[in-house]
Amino acid sequence: MKTPRPSRYAAFLLCLCMAAIGLVLLSRGAWAWWLAGIGGALSLLGVIDLVQRRHSIQRNYPVIGHIRWLAETVRPELRQYLFEADEEAAPFSRSQRSLVYRRAKGLAGEHAFGTLLDVYRDGYEFIAHSMAPAKASDPESFRITIGGDQCARPYSASVFNISAMSFGSLSANAIRALNNGARIGGFYHDTGEGSISPYHREGGGDIVWEVASGYFGCRDKNGRFDPAKFEAQARTDQVKMIEIKLSQGAKPGHGGVLPGPKVTPEIAQTRGVPVGVDCVSPARHSAFATPLELMAFIAQLRALSGGKPVGFKLCVGQPWEFMGIVKAMLETGVRPDFIVVDGAEGGTGAAPTEFSDHIGTPMREGLLFVRNVLVGAGLRDQIRIGAAGRVVSAFDIASVLAIGADWANAARGFMFALGCVQSLSCNTNRCPTGVATQDKLRQKALVVPDKAERVANFHRQTLHALADMLAAAGLEHPDQLTPRHLVRRVSATEIRQFRQLHTFLEPGDLLEGRAPGGFYADSWARARADSFSPLAAPRPV
Repeated sequence: MKTPRPSRYAAFLLCLCMAAIGLVLLSRGAWAWWLAGIGGALSLLGVIDLVQRRHSIQRNYPVIGHIRWLAETVRPELRQYLFEADEEAAPFSRSQRSLVYRRAKGLAGEHAFGTLLDVYRDGYEFIAHSMAPAKASDPESFRITIGGDQCARPYSASVFNISAMSFGSLSANAIRALNNGARIGGFYHDTGEGSISPYHREGGGDIVWEVASGYFGCRDKNGRFDPAKFEAQARTDQVKMIEIKLSQGAKPGHGGVLPGPKVTPEIAQTRGVPVGVDCVSPARHSAFATPLELMAFIAQLRALSGGKPVGFKLCVGQPWEFMGIVKAMLETGVRPDFIVVDGAEGGTGAAPTEFSDHIGTPMREGLLFVRNVLVGAGLRDQIRIGAAGRVVSAFDIASVLAIGADWANAARGFMFALGCVQSLSCNTNRCPTGVATQDKLRQKALVVPDKAERVANFHRQTLHALADMLAAAGLEHPDQLTPRHLVRRVSATEIRQFRQLHTFLEPGDLLEGRAPGGFYADSWARARADSFSPLAAPRPV
């Protein structure tokens, strides 16, 4: 005998009964009016569910079918606050977020009862300590000079800075707080490709101006690079460096469109575009089309800026393309002052899922590749390297410095310092904390003086933690970290130094043909300075 099942129309029928009973008993008091009103509204909803054609669940389960949509609406919040494990990253774990929140508030970052991590799982990483620890250095000394012999105005940068985030993707108050925090803490604030807004200028913090394919802030009416407009902004004292964005880790090779309705007068003035018209960021630059032309563009920007450091940011893709850029450096003698390696794990306000998940090289592999090519071409000592991609802790900074970077940038880490709760609603204009929205009322919730102090606190506390880690390893400055200091578990019974895990080229290996056969030698042979397209692969003998 089959067990009887409740009818899928039971909830709808119950609503009809509520409405009927309420109508019959209207003379009994206000409660009957409420019963009739609620029952009638739900009954009307059930009728609409039955006749609509878009959602089959609602047609089969009128009224009660809406519970599914309600559950889906609150699922992220329920998961984040009630069901998410402390070490479950999505994309940042609760432990990572909590660490940033504590440091931003100026609280201690310690925790009790030992690590929550499984130190025997594959992939666990640590810094090897010394039996002769050093005295912890002053984090204020953790700075590097960016600017080679072709640069007239080198910049002394912190080893930890704010990565590219544009006004438009972030609110005005978020930009204000970040820049004020950068000024208080003595580190730089990357503008992102949306150009330099009035809110960047207010705080007086150091600015790295990112120039992307849309040339926002330095474009003519046709969207092409305008040297005069660039020079006017680049020569201001607050702008310390110029960063050409070749690609972004979260969506490399993909342009973007800010729909016309979102192009407010403020954004239009900042970017140099018409109000209310779609603002297009092309997938590729129009100012150059080959590695040689990129070198000429770098030289042009350096001259127009008055000799400030000029470099570029990229997410590594086809290996011969970056190698072609390096060959162009060798051929022309023009060198960027720095290169920032962005990883595929980087964040963005909005990107196609396939691009976020399956396009671009992860940061560590990209960083190691860029380091090896520059070393192999004999250029590493002339060009600084930055790295960006899920950096929130002192260990994150130490790990990227150990495998080849000179400094690290963070975007989402500083967003957490502003109060971001990882609601994953950056693309909806409904950010609950006022960080990633242009809604005037929502962004008022972000109090600039308070959040600026938190940004500075997060930077300061993180570098103090880095100083303690370095001291434990017997080191005094971040530039002393090497691949021998970073260790990874590769099995249940074996650990390896990064020096043992990866290929590290020696100076001149590519130029003198000493690079190991396979990936590096073959890609170098295919790279060309006059084109991003590769030379034909040699036929196998």
